[in-house]
Amino acid sequence: MERLPKIHAKRDLDPGKLFRIEQLDLEFRNGAKRTYERLHSRGLGAVIVIPMPDEDTVLLVREYAAGLHHYELGLVKGRLEADESIVEGAQRELKEEIGYGAEDLYELTTLSLAPGYMSHSTHVVLARNLYPEKLVGDEPEELEIVPWPIRDLHTLVQRPDCTEGRSIAALYIARDYLQQESK
Repeated sequence: MERLPKIHAKRDLDPGKLFRIEQLDLEFRNGAKRTYERLHSRGLGAVIVIPMPDEDTVLLVREYAAGLHHYELGLVKGRLEADESIVEGAQRELKEEIGYGAEDLYELTTLSLAPGYMSHSTHVVLARNLYPEKLVGDEPEELEIVPWPIRDLHTLVQRPDCTEGRSIAALYIARDYLQQESK
């Protein structure tokens, strides 16, 4: 079994709204000592949802991405709220972002963003048997819904407006899961 480095000290460097920077003084099993910094998530994690209105189509959203200052095509996603399960968070985000709920929600896996320096996790949820239901969300503008054939991910990821790693990974994971399920 792997033995984790011993943490000698933890310090908060810069409290922020979404993340705090935490500095760790570590000692590895060979005696090497290092100081690492990590972004420690303040929330409960996030969900990313693959909404499937039928077995061949995924519903993507076009949403403003402030980090890149352009519109990005990706999946429904958002932070989990207090006392909310992964499935409840996925259901809420679906209703807020695309105006659909799902009768069937299944957690496929959990993804990390940058585990070398970030503690954040995103739960990947497949949503099927959709039905119309809208909740008011926190988006500043109505999101454009873009249906896409899940079998054509190669074309999608070549687009300059589809670059978000979690969406790309989740789509491939869902496509492979659905292919295995149909065998």
